[in-house]
Amino acid sequence: MSVVGLCSSMNLSAFLVIVFLAIPHPLASFEIPPSFLLPVVLGASALRGTAEFRTADWIADQQVTADWIAKQVDQRDTGRDSRLTMQMRLFDRQGRARERTLTVDGLRGQGGAGDRVLVRFSYPNDIAGTGFLVWERPGGDDDRFLYLPALSRVRRISGAERQESFVGSDFTYEDIGGRALEDYAYTLVADNGSVDGSWADASGARHPAWRLESKAKDTDATYPKVVSTIRKDNFVVVAADVFNRRGERAKTYRVTRLTQVQAIWTVMGSTMSNEIDRTRTELAVTEARYNTGLAERDFSRRALENGAGGQR
Repeated sequence: MSVVGLCSSMNLSAFLVIVFLAIPHPLASFEIPPSFLLPVVLGASALRGTAEFRTADWIADQQVTADWIAKQVDQRDTGRDSRLTMQMRLFDRQGRARERTLTVDGLRGQGGAGDRVLVRFSYPNDIAGTGFLVWERPGGDDDRFLYLPALSRVRRISGAERQESFVGSDFTYEDIGGRALEDYAYTLVADNGSVDGSWADASGARHPAWRLESKAKDTDATYPKVVSTIRKDNFVVVAADVFNRRGERAKTYRVTRLTQVQAIWTVMGSTMSNEIDRTRTELAVTEARYNTGLAERDFSRRALENGAGGQR
């Protein structure tokens, strides 16, 4: 699973799912539009690859193509395992904010096994302990499980929809979870006749960057085109413009804070703004830890049920 998905740069990628369940509270607290068929995201943390920091000379020696860049983003180093604690702030068009706190644990698959991901909400209290577990099955359908504390049970879930709103935010499930590399066609975007551009960080310093256009092969995609800005030295997606079916720029993604944690480039702050609905969502990583010693047992159904008390 992949990559040029926006939050893959935050080491969040992979398996997005909408679960259609006739479940009332506490999922109503996500403020998803009311329905008996409530969409619930299953996010993931894909831990892949080896690309950490690339020099201009190294890049010059490569056969740089759009597909090659997309692959480098997909394969960049995010450790053997990871634990990210995140704060999500959702702003409506009046500027009123709602908050969510979640933790994403990820384990990279070994020896042909797929990745493992556990996502858990810890705030607000009425959704605390709600969790999602994914076992990736390379070449087959992934196993996905939802735990609802109010029901004290694990439910196996199915169904997929990648471009719906993630827990009522301006991010889609695909933004949070990433994309399968093969589901998109890639093209380098030239500015003033050159594909070599730059990106300015919060301090105003400029960094060499590419602009990569990703077009969905699925003709029914809600957002069929994304133009991403990717730093050349670390293959992190630092900005993106998201277009709807009418060709309008519907959303913009911007990285506000990028730093190295344990020598791994990590997006610590980002914003997704919906230019049509005039809303925005801010994501902030409050703690990032890599290679913590997480194991398969930490991604079992029992671990899903045990909740935050089972965390290290």
